[in-house]
Amino acid sequence: MISAGIDIGSRTVKLALAENGSVVMTRKVLNSHNPVETCMQILEGVQYDSLTATGYGRHLISNYLPCNVISEIKAFAAGARHFNRDCTAILDIGGQDTKAITLDDAGSVKKFEMNDKCAAGTGRFLEIMASALGLHLEDFADAAVSAERYQEVNSTCTVFAESEVISLVTRGVPRNEIALGIHRSMASRAISLLRRVQVQGDLFFAGGVAFNRCMRMLIENELGCRVFIPDDPQITGAAGCALLYCQSLPSHIPGRE
Repeated sequence: MISAGIDIGSRTVKLALAENGSVVMTRKVLNSHNPVETCMQILEGVQYDSLTATGYGRHLISNYLPCNVISEIKAFAAGARHFNRDCTAILDIGGQDTKAITLDDAGSVKKFEMNDKCAAGTGRFLEIMASALGLHLEDFADAAVSAERYQEVNSTCTVFAESEVISLVTRGVPRNEIALGIHRSMASRAISLLRRVQVQGDLFFAGGVAFNRCMRMLIENELGCRVFIPDDPQITGAAGCALLYCQSLPSHIPGRE
């Protein structure tokens, strides 16, 4: 039996196939103004026996394709435990929201918190701030890591933060110091969520922002724990969806229907 999992996020759509308890294929594409069309494109030519959807567009796609629908919390719990069987805490920072989740020893969800009311503290926030500094997103973290000190960015609203950054640039503040201040501000929001769910032990970092090495360093240093990042942190939710409906998956994984 081949199970497919699709995570329809605000910025990207991710697909994973699972067979015999293993992830055998993954794909991801940028989302568009037409998420249904994007989902059809990523599924083109893919053979599967069942499909499970999660993410922002999970209910929308269920109107067009026969599929199971599960929450992102269940999907990320299952995906994280597949890639790291010992993880008891998960941080997912995606394009438009941030999730902090803690698990018990069996992998069941103990507690979770989400910050989905504002783009601040998300991948979109980093994109906007990098653009305000005239940096490519790929160079943004490197600039921050290179700074010996940081410039505070006090605004918690993305729009006001962008104006504040532009003002700092016009005053001649070095861009790398501003970049580090932005990363520290964003990391503090993520750490606040993590503390609310009472993280203990290693942390599994998922989502596109997990590629940002400055964020990893700041969170690791502040929490004093080891941060585990899989080879592709963006496909965690899609992998969890596929695995939850894979026949060989242990029944204690949360979200098993």
